[in-house]
Parts: sequence; C-alpha cells; structure tokens
Amino acid sequence: MAVSIKTTAEIEKMRIAGKLAAEVLTMIEPHVKSGITTDELNTICHDYIVDIQNAIPAPLNYHGFPKSICTSVNHVICHGIPGNKKLKDGDIINIDITVIKDEYHGDTSKMFYVGKASILADRLSTTAREAMLVGIRMVKPGVQLGDIGHAIQKYSENENFSVVREYCGHGIGKVFHEDPQVLHYGTPGTGLTLEAGMTFTIEPMINAGKRHIKQLPDNWTVVTKDRSLSAQWEHTLLVTADGYEVLTLRDGETI
Repeated sequence: MAVSIKTTAEIEKMRIAGKLAAEVLTMIEPHVKSGITTDELNTICHDYIVDIQNAIPAPLNYHGFPKSICTSVNHVICHGIPGNKKLKDGDIINIDITVIKDEYHGDTSKMFYVGKASILADRLSTTAREAMLVGIRMVKPGVQLGDIGHAIQKYSENENFSVVREYCGHGIGKVFHEDPQVLHYGTPGTGLTLEAGMTFTIEPMINAGKRHIKQLPDNWTVVTKDRSLSAQWEHTLLVTADGYEVLTLRDGETI
C-alpha cells in the first residue's frame, strides 16, 4: 500500500483547502431550515465555492456524480444527490463538502437538524460525532489503523448503534480518495502504522438500526436497509510528529 507522506508545501496547501471546506459548512448552516430543497442548498454551496472561494467543488462530475455537494437526509447513509424534495421539521441531514484549491482537497461533513430533532436522532448524531472524535484523538505516529477502527466500533456499539462497514475514511491529497482506507471497525494491533505527514479522513457512518445498507438505482444514494436513521461526521486530519492536526476544523469547534 503506497501511502503518501506529504511535504511541508503540500501540507500548507491542504490546510488552505481544509479551511475552505470548513467555511462552506459554516456558511450553509443558516440556510438549513424547513422548506428549502437540497438542490437549493447545493446551488448556494456551489456558488460560494466557485465565486467566493475561487475553488472547485470536488464531487461535481466525480465518476459522474451530478452535483457539487452530498446531502444525506434521515435514513440516507451517504452520497445523497441534492434534489427537489423540501426539508421538513424533524429531518436530520448530513452535508458533505469537498473543496479543491491549488489541486489539493479538503473534505468534511457534519449533521444539521431541521427544526427540532427527535431524541433518537439527537442521540444518534451526537454518538456519530463522538465516535469520530474517539478516532481523531488516537491519531499519532505509531498507532495502527486497526486500533482506531476498533475504538470507533466499540464506542458506537456500546451506545447500541451500528457501524456501516462498506464505506470508510480515506487518504486524501492531490487525489480525492487515496490510500490508506480508514475502516471504522476492526481489530486492535492490525493495519497500517501511522507516520507523520500522512493525511486522511475519519468519517464514521452510524446507524440507529442494523448496519446493513442498500444502494438505490441512481447508483449513488446509499440508505439503511431497515430504513433506520443514519448519521455521519467527517474531518480531514494530518498526522503530526506528536499527534494530529484537524485540517477542516471550523471556527469555534473544539475536538
């Protein structure tokens, strides 16, 4: 597995791309409300990335994906295509942003509540974020990816939720998805050993019901097979000499 170690210059470009991706999530938050369509959210994000940030929305035309962001509502796990369905009170939505600036990618997502979320939806979303943080806090040279995956899985399952296994975090840089694959389940003491200069995402997808998935006929949208709610959070990380740096940290966000 050829995992790239980023140079100082590359890391600086990734910091810039990561910051831009984080700013898109902050910008879109006030727009996520009852009555707006996910396609309208897509347009707002697209125009902001292109016109304000002078950057490129990575999902657009990526392997044929038709939109500039992913919007995954309620039981959609990931890769939801923005469309004309209106959000309504009680919905939860993951908005996934990837920005390309100077050829380098910044990739991040978070959950939003439309109006007031149910107790279950809130607990699921909170658990998904904490599961991501459990993984992030472990990142440092010498740690193996199996340790991180195991810790995320253990935390999520202890909360009586399940972890999607078909999709995972990934190396990132000039390439949107590169090695390594970062599984959100696993066995301690296995997998790639982290080194300073590696960059990758941690992005656990956590289901309220069983972990099993179904892909819709559009060949993109992935939903829970049992139609239970799903939640996901994502950050892009750099392995530093003694720990980690979150390249997609939003203003005011604490890890």
